[in-house]
Amino acid sequence: MTTLIHPTAVIHPGAQIHPSVKVGPYAVIGEKVSVGPETVIGSHVILAGHTEVGARNQIFPGAAIGLEPQDLKYDGSLSLVKIGDNNSIREYVTINRPTRFGEETRLGNNNLLMAYAHVAHNCWIEDQVIIANSVALAGHIHIESNARLSGLVGVHQFVHIGQHSMIGGMSRIDRDVPPFTIVEGNPSRVRALNQIGLQRAGLAQIDQGQRYRELKQAFRLIYRSRLPLNEALDQLDDLSHNDYVRHLQQFLRDSQQPERRGPIPGNK
Repeated sequence: MTTLIHPTAVIHPGAQIHPSVKVGPYAVIGEKVSVGPETVIGSHVILAGHTEVGARNQIFPGAAIGLEPQDLKYDGSLSLVKIGDNNSIREYVTINRPTRFGEETRLGNNNLLMAYAHVAHNCWIEDQVIIANSVALAGHIHIESNARLSGLVGVHQFVHIGQHSMIGGMSRIDRDVPPFTIVEGNPSRVRALNQIGLQRAGLAQIDQGQRYRELKQAFRLIYRSRLPLNEALDQLDDLSHNDYVRHLQQFLRDSQQPERRGPIPGNK
């Protein structure tokens, strides 16, 4: 009979591991860790702290999840790391727990985190996000669904990254990334509408492409006209029936609030 847990793995008796979970050699799983069905934990993986891992995740060798944050304000609290279902967490990815008790670092469903990516304390990554190799996320970052971060990107703390956005490799992201856009550079700038990503997501086929054309119209008004940002956003009220345009409009308005870092500008 084949065992699903390698004999060299170190698993605390208090850990809650579903019987269908596979655990590789020399993995270490702490007392307050729970792991859902059909998840595969590779060799030398560390799951520590208060960490909840959902179903059908694949965690590759050397990943470290739930360890203490790299934050000097951390007071030793057993805060929560919560990981959803169907994620692929590649080699040597690190996901830190939050700074304070009652807070969460969250990873949703169907995400791909490539090798050596770092997710700091209090980050929230939604669904179907791809984070390429050696991306470094500072604390309190929110990434909306279907965003794409290319290799070696560095993201400043408290930044928001919008849905269906694409960030070019080696970019410095120190302000909010508007949804549906391509951003790259150092300093980073909004370069274009993420047309290929939106077409792959099927937006061009919805309503015979009407919402897609309206989103292109909104992008041109914001980033290709000479209007100040808020005047351009006001003019988008005529397209508020389009939920994609409305999300872009609201994201940019929220990004200008005092508690946010402000949006990355365009080239105009």
